[in-house]
Amino acid sequence: MQSAMSNRIIKFALALALIAFFGSGPVRAATSQRIKDIAKIEGVRENQLVGFGLVTGLNGTGDGVDLTKNAVQNMLERFDIKVDIGGINVDNIAAVMITANMPAFVKPGDTVDVTVSSIGDADSLRGGTLLQTPLRGADGKVYAVAQGAVSIGGYSQGQGGAAASKGFPTSGRIPGGGIIERIIPTEIMVNNTIFINLNKPDFTNAARIQKAIDKKCATAEWRGLWGNCSATALDASSIKIVAPGVGDENLVTYIAYVETLSVDIDHVAKVVINEKTGTIVMGADVKIDPVQIAHGSLSVKVDPGYNVSQPLPFSGGDTVVTTNPDIQVEEPTVTFHKVSVGDIVQALNDMGVTPSDIIAILQAAKVEGALQAEIVTM
Repeated sequence: MQSAMSNRIIKFALALALIAFFGSGPVRAATSQRIKDIAKIEGVRENQLVGFGLVTGLNGTGDGVDLTKNAVQNMLERFDIKVDIGGINVDNIAAVMITANMPAFVKPGDTVDVTVSSIGDADSLRGGTLLQTPLRGADGKVYAVAQGAVSIGGYSQGQGGAAASKGFPTSGRIPGGGIIERIIPTEIMVNNTIFINLNKPDFTNAARIQKAIDKKCATAEWRGLWGNCSATALDASSIKIVAPGVGDENLVTYIAYVETLSVDIDHVAKVVINEKTGTIVMGADVKIDPVQIAHGSLSVKVDPGYNVSQPLPFSGGDTVVTTNPDIQVEEPTVTFHKVSVGDIVQALNDMGVTPSDIIAILQAAKVEGALQAEIVTM
């Protein structure tokens, strides 16, 4: 047992020695991405719609709440059918809420997917059909109507006191079940000014986007097409573009040119940890400063040493610096010398350390201040 532990310790020490000899591994280079993949034009957005309706045709799995009875009575009155609420049986009917997202630039007659969810005590919406329901925006106006057969991905059934269910049978979707009836005006440019908003605010990336746009605006091609345009980074999220030569007739073309510009994107150092599954995801450029960690039976210390080989005068040789790591297995500590977290995790994996122990080591290093990255726990 002691021999096996010693072998594991020596193996880990050698792994760290190799890290010290070859360096901290590759540093993640900046990735080039299009502006359209990392940012969006202000004003181009979805709008949420909501409505209340009835799903009919259920096989005895509807709800029996008074809300549904009142809704059925009101619906029938619109067809000039007078009924007593006490004589309405709603076992095959369910009251539902309908939600949908209305994309920008959709036109009347276009369709959108809608989600149908029970708000009563219905057991299942399987086999039901949503009756025509108006969908309203936040301003109370009707922008779409929804209708159609409800598709659900689960089931619920019971017999003899036993019940079985899978998924959520009280919620479903109607692909293409919403028809747009009214457009929402989208204003992209105001006074020859366009705003670009980053999906993830970052000062470095905002400055690089501004620089890329200004560089293109200074070219003869863009000056000939759009006149004197310019960009200004307002904060970590927004870039303002002023383009006096852009109007309604060439706005779409100008935005297409801007969106296809490539920018070298900088990334924030992060370590993502899922303690339930033992998953650790990190970038190659996440670094850890010199630190000593005692965890369990680990007892390793690695100090990189350096030798200088100086050739004789006029021998034609070159001065070479070589490493001579000093490995000590003495104190219950593990010393890391300015290497990447990826190197540390790889060395610990090679040693056979469990994911939970690796996560504990990284979290302790972050608390101590040696881990130069943000830890995100899922």
